[in-house]
Amino acid sequence: MSRVWREIKYWSQLFLLPIYGLSFLSFRDKNIWVFGSTFGRRFADNPKYFYLYMRENHPKEVKVIWITKQKDIMEFMISNNLKCYYLYSLKGIWYSLRAKVYIYDNYSKDICYTLSGGAIKLNLWHGIPLKKIQKDNVFDRFRNPRSFWAKIYSIPRRISDEKPSDYVLTTSKNLIAIFSSAFQTKNVLVSGYPRNDILLTETIYSVNLHKEEDVLDKLKTYRGRNKIILYMPTFRDSEMDFFHLPDLDEFCKYLEQEKIYFCVKLHPKSKLHKKFSQLATDQIIIASPDADPYPLLTLADVLVTDYSSIYFDYLLTGKPIIFFDYDYEEYLKESRELYFNYELFTPGKKVKNFNELIKALHEKDVYKEQREQLKLNVFDNSDRLGSQTLYQEIRHLTR
Repeated sequence: MSRVWREIKYWSQLFLLPIYGLSFLSFRDKNIWVFGSTFGRRFADNPKYFYLYMRENHPKEVKVIWITKQKDIMEFMISNNLKCYYLYSLKGIWYSLRAKVYIYDNYSKDICYTLSGGAIKLNLWHGIPLKKIQKDNVFDRFRNPRSFWAKIYSIPRRISDEKPSDYVLTTSKNLIAIFSSAFQTKNVLVSGYPRNDILLTETIYSVNLHKEEDVLDKLKTYRGRNKIILYMPTFRDSEMDFFHLPDLDEFCKYLEQEKIYFCVKLHPKSKLHKKFSQLATDQIIIASPDADPYPLLTLADVLVTDYSSIYFDYLLTGKPIIFFDYDYEEYLKESRELYFNYELFTPGKKVKNFNELIKALHEKDVYKEQREQLKLNVFDNSDRLGSQTLYQEIRHLTR
């Protein structure tokens, strides 16, 4: 029955198109900006940090409002004096219709696609891509359907995903061609990611959810006295192979003996949070998959990842990166193709098992120059706060 309901809900999107058309008649205010993230389910990523920047630095010029589909997010933000409305409330609908600017990190349905007609829709996205995304991803069956029926079936999804974005954000002129191809648009803005501002200065105002504070408080007590390793794998079917690698028990013992703290932050789409939670010890800390990873990046001494775009952001810290790519061949074959030569664009030691990971943690960092070169390649003005530049860009668009 649940599958039938999902199908009804999916196709019912087409009945909302007349409402989308009528929303173009709304009189929109260029000084009202609405924000959302991850289909309305999170307070996170680039929209979160840009929202907080705007609230602190331009409260008189622009009314900034977070729109959410989660009442717990709304209650949390209100308790922190942050303006937020539940989408399915009168004020949520009102501001979704009145806002001239929509700011999100996936698609306009992070806020409300149906009510977005006539707004300037700005997709901040959620990462510099190593792996191919959107239209460029041949494994994406919605954007690259394999049959006539698949093309028909993908229509509602393609309407609500691709059509609404007027502008897409990237971090370097070198990446414009990639984003233009992936999102099928010529309207690509270049600025630093607002979420990375927290990596560049400690003066950024931030608010963390309760489930994030517990992990952060714990890591802050270890900072400076013990090495903190942050493990952030990307989402893919083969991530289960982590538990099939030899010497996992030895690795856990190694962490305890060396007093090293290993913090695991999975991708929000990962299905293995419960499985990883079983590893939790005094030395292994499991963060919520929905937690904001950027405060964690500021505390980590080493980042361990695989194909996640998070390592591009971590370049801004100047700290070492280790690539735990135990399923590299399988990943390329079954999950994603890459935009870049993997060896040239991953400035860090590559390891296939836990013994190699332990060895890499003790080796001298010889990748500093390579990391710096890559940072200059993927970030224009890497020492400038992205939120400042982005604000000026949007102000220009709304004139």
